[in-house]
Amino acid sequence: MEMRNRVRGIAHNKNVAKITVLGVPDSPGISATIFEPLANKGINIDTIVQNVSVERITDLTFTVAREDLADAMDIVEPVAQNMGAGGCVSNAYLGNVSIVGTGMQHNSGYAARMFSALYEANINIEMITTSEIRITCIVAEDRVEDAVRALHATFQLDQGD
Repeated sequence: MEMRNRVRGIAHNKNVAKITVLGVPDSPGISATIFEPLANKGINIDTIVQNVSVERITDLTFTVAREDLADAMDIVEPVAQNMGAGGCVSNAYLGNVSIVGTGMQHNSGYAARMFSALYEANINIEMITTSEIRITCIVAEDRVEDAVRALHATFQLDQGD
């Protein structure tokens, strides 16, 4: 089945760090308690993933620009300790790669094709986020260029319409 390719481009960024707050109590206001001090310090948050809670405990993971990692950890670690979380871990060597285009959310298969392309290139996906116009995967920084090449080939972006 031929489907019109709605992917118009690939975006990428090698300047990504990830912070995970482990064992966060799952209760109202916890996310605000973590993110308000970061916002007050001018630290931008990109991707946020909160796992399903088990026995009212969850993990909360988010990404920041690499140059903001140390400041973000200085803010988040004491907040996490005060709320009784299990601690914080980080990874400074990540990047992201996105397929970008309109109409992808109304047409099936784009996420599956993206994930298959990354799998075939032996690239592990750390996190996934979607929006109306993009699907973004967080991957190891040293695999970003490989991911871009794999996605260009999969979505045939160098061939035009």
